[in-house]
Amino acid sequence: MFETLQSQPADKILALMKAFREDPREEKIDLGVGVYKDAEGRTPVMRAIKTAEKQLWECEETKSYVGLVGDPGFADAMIGLILSDAVAREAVAAAATPGGTGAVRQCLEMAKMANPDVRVYVSDPTWPNHLSIMKFMGIETHAYRYFDAETRGVNFGGMIEDLKATKPGDVVLLHGCCHNPTGANLNTSQWKEVVSVLQETGATPMIDIAYQGFGDGLEADAEGTRLVASSMPETLIAASCSKNFGVYRERAGLAMAVSQDSGAKMLNQDTLAFLNRQNYSFPPDHGARLVTMVLTDPALRADWEAELEEVRTGMLELRGQLAGELQRASGSDRFGFLAQHRGMFSRLGADAALVDQLREQHAIYMVGDSRMNIAGLNARTVPILAEAIVKVGI
Repeated sequence: MFETLQSQPADKILALMKAFREDPREEKIDLGVGVYKDAEGRTPVMRAIKTAEKQLWECEETKSYVGLVGDPGFADAMIGLILSDAVAREAVAAAATPGGTGAVRQCLEMAKMANPDVRVYVSDPTWPNHLSIMKFMGIETHAYRYFDAETRGVNFGGMIEDLKATKPGDVVLLHGCCHNPTGANLNTSQWKEVVSVLQETGATPMIDIAYQGFGDGLEADAEGTRLVASSMPETLIAASCSKNFGVYRERAGLAMAVSQDSGAKMLNQDTLAFLNRQNYSFPPDHGARLVTMVLTDPALRADWEAELEEVRTGMLELRGQLAGELQRASGSDRFGFLAQHRGMFSRLGADAALVDQLREQHAIYMVGDSRMNIAGLNARTVPILAEAIVKVGI
């Protein structure tokens, strides 16, 4: 039977990670992998998470299942973090998932259950795994214009024009903040216009929010998501704890279905529970429990917020430094967009051939579409990257 299986294309980022590890050059720079790194190149365990883990080790008495949708306390804490009081708690159905990817999958599963012929509109570009998952699920996808290769900002006119083609039963996938892979984000007025268009067309928004706190701060980064959820009849939200809590390997995520019809919550909640049962039964709890402890303990939360702010401002400083170094090296301000982007990623707008030159000639690794992880830099490597970018002619 297995002889009928076909080889699947290798994940480009995983292949890039392998090539980086095997590169013998000492002065190599990894800007490909999508995890946060500090100035020493480590992905540390956050202080509050470490403290919570010690507390949990002392008090945890069982490893039994917690339920099909996970611990209700985790859902309450995450809904409070992301949505605050933008919508009533009774309007939100939620289920814990294995990471943000699991939440994306469950939201898409719910959309397909509701409409087997669902079409999903995704930004051009978007996180590659969005497209991979939907292709595997047999979901029809349509791209809407998003990234302007000239300005390296948002092609908002093109985006709005494309979204006007949506209709009831369609889903529009939006990035809550810190757009991956471009780093170019919508501002408040643009979010409002997106909401207005979706209200007119009847399409359902789905928001992937994986970097809250990495852009302009916890509250500012949730502004778009809160606006959409409070303005639309229904909204799907996929949330990840991997980045802002640093619990990558613990796989803590949350799928949410928001409905302004409070009577729909039970059906939505039952549907999410059913989907969890079909896919993995009970979601992992360890990372979710640590996140819950941090969010509900005032001292732990204060420490977490302080460290998260250090991470955020550190990346902003790197952005400013890189934009300045590129201005000095190139004699041009054409790289000013780097200081305006937010989150871990920015897209340079270079073609694959120039990205190959950076890797081959300068041992600088980034994804082929020129997405680079700003958190992979430090004060020492920023000038090295800037010189290399100018030398290859980006």
